[in-house]
Amino acid sequence: MPTYDYRCEANGEVYEVRHPMAQTVETWEQLCEVGGLELGNLDPQTPVTKLLTAAGVVKSSALRNPTPPPCMTGGGCSGGGCGV
Repeated sequence: MPTYDYRCEANGEVYEVRHPMAQTVETWEQLCEVGGLELGNLDPQTPVTKLLTAAGVVKSSALRNPTPPPCMTGGGCSGGGCGV
């Protein structure tokens, strides 16, 4: 079964759960059922957002800049803002 990340819109936390690809998770209550999480004091109808996961990786040729940044090829960092 694939793993998915969801963000709870009420608390901003991200939760990792496993469920079949055909299953849809839209609320905190559904996420708790699928992931074995406690409802806690959040409204069960609070929306959750499915985040992009590794399954969403694209080929580098599809990117606008398919070459790695200089800091990844030994060229040095241009300012440290990329987080690599």
